[in-house]
Amino acid sequence: MEKNKDLDDKLSDIGPVSGMYENWFLDYASYVILERAVPAVEDGLKPVQRRIMHAMYEMDDGRYNKVANVIGQTMQYHPHGDASIGDAIVNLGQKDLLIDTQGNWGDMRTGDGAAAPRYIEARLSKFANDILFNPQTTNWQVSYDGRKREPVTLPVKFPLLLAQGVEGIAVGLATKILPHNFCELIEASIDLLNNQPITLHPDFPTGGMIDVSNYNDGQKGGKVRIRARIEDVDKKMLVIRDIPFSTTTTSLMESIVKASDAGKIKIKKVVDNTAKDVEIQVHLAPGVSPDITIDALYAFTDCEVSISPNACVIIDEKPHFVSASQILRYNTEQTMELLRRELEIKRGELLEKILFSSLEKIFIENKIYRDIEECETWEAVLKTIDAGLEPFKPQFYRIITEEDLVKLTEIRIKRISKFDAFKADELMRGLQAELEETEKQLANLRTYTIRYYRDLLKKYGKGRERKTEIRTFDVIAANVVAANNQKLYVNRTDGFIGYGLKKDEFVCDCSDLDDVIIFRRDGVFKVVKIGEKVFVGKDILYVNVFRKNDERMVYNMVYLDGDSGYTMAKRFQVLAITRDREYDLTKGGKGSKCLHFSANPNGEAESVTVQLSQGSKAKIKSLDYDFAGLDIKGRQSQGNIVTKHPVRKVVFKAAGVSTLGGLNLWYDEVIGRLNTDQRGKFLGNFSGADTLLFVTKNGQYELTSFELTNRYEPENLVLLEKYNPEKILSVVYYEGETKNHFVKRFKIETSTVGKPFGFIGEHKDSKVLVASTEAQPQIQVAYRKDKKMPQEVTLYDVDVLAEVKGWKAIGSRLSQYIVQQVMLVNGQESDEAKQLGLWQQQ
Repeated sequence: MEKNKDLDDKLSDIGPVSGMYENWFLDYASYVILERAVPAVEDGLKPVQRRIMHAMYEMDDGRYNKVANVIGQTMQYHPHGDASIGDAIVNLGQKDLLIDTQGNWGDMRTGDGAAAPRYIEARLSKFANDILFNPQTTNWQVSYDGRKREPVTLPVKFPLLLAQGVEGIAVGLATKILPHNFCELIEASIDLLNNQPITLHPDFPTGGMIDVSNYNDGQKGGKVRIRARIEDVDKKMLVIRDIPFSTTTTSLMESIVKASDAGKIKIKKVVDNTAKDVEIQVHLAPGVSPDITIDALYAFTDCEVSISPNACVIIDEKPHFVSASQILRYNTEQTMELLRRELEIKRGELLEKILFSSLEKIFIENKIYRDIEECETWEAVLKTIDAGLEPFKPQFYRIITEEDLVKLTEIRIKRISKFDAFKADELMRGLQAELEETEKQLANLRTYTIRYYRDLLKKYGKGRERKTEIRTFDVIAANVVAANNQKLYVNRTDGFIGYGLKKDEFVCDCSDLDDVIIFRRDGVFKVVKIGEKVFVGKDILYVNVFRKNDERMVYNMVYLDGDSGYTMAKRFQVLAITRDREYDLTKGGKGSKCLHFSANPNGEAESVTVQLSQGSKAKIKSLDYDFAGLDIKGRQSQGNIVTKHPVRKVVFKAAGVSTLGGLNLWYDEVIGRLNTDQRGKFLGNFSGADTLLFVTKNGQYELTSFELTNRYEPENLVLLEKYNPEKILSVVYYEGETKNHFVKRFKIETSTVGKPFGFIGEHKDSKVLVASTEAQPQIQVAYRKDKKMPQEVTLYDVDVLAEVKGWKAIGSRLSQYIVQQVMLVNGQESDEAKQLGLWQQQ
């Protein structure tokens, strides 16, 4: 019976495995989230990082310690072994904020790892000592083994979480907070204290450029695009100066080589010359455009990456998804609260010092110490001292305790004999002044916190300016910038197209990302993705690469309507379609077919001869038809009747000219690209051999084509406009070698397109300040006749200051005085821009 009872008791303790798994898994998930992967909002540190900082604070004596020793010290608090601690120390050290490093700590730019912990050394930075630690305001807990105590969170008086950034993967959730700029965070905290609105943007130690249009304040669902900084050194080589955050020079080079092997870009080789600064050289293949290659690098390699932030932090022992602004507001309020607590602690210490100094003075000056000489017991000593202090007790801020009396008995005879009342009064006056200042700071805590932040910025802000440039990026169409790595062939009879039909008719070079448009004899067209061999229908009339939304491409067509027997003509564009869907360009009648078809990249309108059949009742059996008389409509239009008589054939007669006119172009000054979408500055109407003139700050001019893939860096651009060889270019520039300002006027004497020409000195400080092709430009010059004199401002006519000479001439000196600023006054719109504006108003 007893055995059965024991068995029943054991069986009653057994539960279903599923329940155990659910409970254990939840416990494990909670542990990983709270104790390993996600930072606390209070100090922005994960547990392992917090324990490292605490261990280094305990070890800190101003000298460097071996990282292996730091790991050993941290293992007293961290239960996960030396590997996780070592990785966390290196990660903190590479961020160059909390730890001063010595030795080979690796390089986050190249991906090189740090040396072994026994070879590298570390100590707390001065910044860490200033903002991280204060045992008096720290909340403590027992370590995992119960032998030590460790901080629950460190009393951080700075938005450390946003400054360092963090990434972690827990069970069921992840966190990714991007690093922000040190100085901007402090300024934003000051703005919050002043009740001003704030805007936060990431800043990365690797530099580069960032588009924060969709950053969404760092919240879940946002996204940032980060690009490398690429310079076109010449027509044969590009240089990558900065790399995107989260990549390395090695991974970036591998992505470039991979894109080259896949035929997406055409390069000769990639060379990594990274030393102190990043420098990756991309050598271009002959005949390849640098501008298109830059776009292709952004489209097909890690030169552009997208990162989705996901700000998840621990607040009140629970994970919360918040925004960067909310984290900063929390940290700013916490800093103010910690400063309040520190001031209150300081006030209490000052009150105690003043109290004891007063007690000491009364004890000595009133010779109470003599009264205790006759006391025979300890209780009598304390009672005598207390009685001697009785008349003075109302002046003290608190009740005098036995502990205070004991401290008075510990004063040495030597101190009593050398007591100086004047010095004691001076000391108490100093303590009282310090107390009054502390009270004032507590009463004006917000102002005190602002001053604290400004002191931090002054002390540590130098050298921590923004490294990542905030830009707005254009959207790069991959099929537009992809290198032509395939050849398009067609079998017109059997109805196949593709890059695998090498025995058939060659059409053009193309990319394996391209779409192909096909027109057939039955009046049907379709667009398909290019492939090795694709069936598109028999009797192919025309095939080529399809460019979506190409408004310059116009198709001319003559077709027979099967139902009425009429011959129709139409002109149309194909701007957007559904891939693989067939579109009928005729009325759809049975027997309809295309008699003539042409594709015209610039909207040309040819003329054709329509030959009627011999059985036609018409007296004249041949007639000419000019497409120039037809309007360009959509692909659904039925067209105009050419003839109602039966037609034998339609033959080409003569080529025509474009009916579209020139191309209106604008320059988007934000992203530095040309466009036809009316974004930015209107440049004019371009056609044929027209070119663009642009002048850069470093003193070069260049004539370029008006291709939409051209790139013009806004930061280096002084002038960009349609080139007119009759106009005179007026320039004001600073000559770095002589440290003088000059004015020069000249005509562009060169005609080479795509080659820059330098027209000022090559000194590194030389730069162009103003450039204009107006007939009579005016400039406003601010100058001082002497460093001690007030600033004066004068207007000048540039055509009066300098004569027209050759582009290599130095020019005339602008002023004998100290020039401080030069501005173009009467910037005018071109005649074409004015005309376009009037037309749009009408």
